[in-house]
Amino acid sequence: MASVLNVSAYLFTRIDDPASLRPVLRERASEAGLRGTILLAEEGVNLFLAGDAIAVRGFLDEVRADERFRALAAKESWSDEVPFGRLLVKVKSEIIRMDRPAVRPQDGRAPAVTPDTLRRWLDRGADDEGREVVLVDTRNAFEVDYGTFVGAKDWRIERFTQFPDAADSHRDELEGKTVVSFCTGGIRCEKAALHLRAQGVDAYQLDGGILGWFEAQGGAHWTGDCFVFDGREALDPALAARAGA
Repeated sequence: MASVLNVSAYLFTRIDDPASLRPVLRERASEAGLRGTILLAEEGVNLFLAGDAIAVRGFLDEVRADERFRALAAKESWSDEVPFGRLLVKVKSEIIRMDRPAVRPQDGRAPAVTPDTLRRWLDRGADDEGREVVLVDTRNAFEVDYGTFVGAKDWRIERFTQFPDAADSHRDELEGKTVVSFCTGGIRCEKAALHLRAQGVDAYQLDGGILGWFEAQGGAHWTGDCFVFDGREALDPALAARAGA
């Protein structure tokens, strides 16, 4: 049985002192024997960590003791080995770069749909009001090539900073429809949904992203695997590393 716990978690929340927080989190994660990456910015925190299950969960509990991070929710998966070579804690201008300062999820999220709600919509072929549902993949093209939702929009972007322009140029495909943006864990689709709504699109984000979908719905309406940014390369809908990884 796989014994290494892998977690991915992010939270958009105001951090006035990311630089001073960096050594604190690094020391705590290092003492817990964790490896992976923690990104900090004034807009929030984004982390990917792996290690002993008790140590990982204990570290997250310590982080949540800070009022700013109380709502930090982690998605879990398991592996035989730690898929990271070392521990990195970095301060960035954004925890996920979009280069659109007006998009500020730390000030309020776009509406989200749960995996259960989206499953109901996809099963019936329309949302609860009978409108067409359009899924928009906000990930980079090489990630999409590993797997995606059946029929999802894929605009072949090479980096997330290209998403706003791509969305603007394809706006006619979204007009009058219920749009659900999605990504690996939720961080990109959260910003994407805010941008789309600012452009007048009735957009929502998939709560928990693809990994949350796999946990709740398995491989329903999905084809392929999901690329992850660690040594496992990709996870199948059972949240297991793809064969040969």
